[in-house]
Amino acid sequence: MLARTMGYLLVSLIGGILGKLLHPGDDGNGLIKTIILGILGSMLGNFLSSRLLGTSMDGVSLQSIGISTAGSVLVLFIWRAIQKKKA
Repeated sequence: MLARTMGYLLVSLIGGILGKLLHPGDDGNGLIKTIILGILGSMLGNFLSSRLLGTSMDGVSLQSIGISTAGSVLVLFIWRAIQKKKA
């Protein structure tokens, strides 16, 4: 159970970092916010991939990292759209 959770957090962190690299901007996000972004991205990516593609994240793999990264980019896009409307 602990190993699975640590694996999920690792995939989330990698996905969050890659998401920020693919969708850069001046968010001022540190490591904690990047991990949170990755977790949200992983959850969103896993939900969408299971519904649309019939696949899901399973352990630490390139597929899991890809799903997490795609979800992170989508979360960043949505977050920035919300921030622009507030400004």
